[in-house]
Amino acid sequence: MLEEIWIDEAVADLRPDYAALVITAHGLRNGPTDERSRRWLEEAARQAVPIDHPKMEAWRDAYRAFGAKPSRTRPSVDALTRRLPLPEINQVVDAYNSISVRHALPIGGEDLDHYAGPARIVRAIGDEPSEEALGQPEPGEVIWRDDTGVTCRRWNWRQVVRTRLTEETTNAIFILDRLEPMTLEELKVAGEELADLLTELSPEVRIASRLVSTGK
Repeated sequence: MLEEIWIDEAVADLRPDYAALVITAHGLRNGPTDERSRRWLEEAARQAVPIDHPKMEAWRDAYRAFGAKPSRTRPSVDALTRRLPLPEINQVVDAYNSISVRHALPIGGEDLDHYAGPARIVRAIGDEPSEEALGQPEPGEVIWRDDTGVTCRRWNWRQVVRTRLTEETTNAIFILDRLEPMTLEELKVAGEELADLLTELSPEVRIASRLVSTGK
């Protein structure tokens, strides 16, 4: 699946600095939040990037560029940082949320077994199949989708239930969304940190990654 993920030209035109580090993890063992993952959350909360940091503002600008109001539907890392202390979800979600706030980096994690075809990021036409609770994407909105329909609205605002990571998830995909001023080197470091935490949770996990960029 990694080699089939792509960025639509319309998204590249909107933000030529956009890149995504996509990580797959096969053979995960997930479970409820425990002392270890709670410690990750607590340490991340102490190291969280401030709300007014330029990396945060870059995402608000990206939302405004496709017509969204970032004060109403916040980029995921903005919303997450405002919720400190971080919520306890499950061990795998705790892992990527802790990386997210420490780097001001939106990260989404989804169950790979519930995907239909490759992930791709596009600008919505407005008639894409979407879960009722998620709402219908507006024309021009940036979305992640697969062959079935929308998997995440407004770049990284809200994910569908269909591909949500649960305690039963064994194969997952993680999307780390990058805009400048975050460097590609910092994106790489964040990906390595996430891979380390996933390996700590599941020593037998098989991890692969790919940088997907606009080429502009």
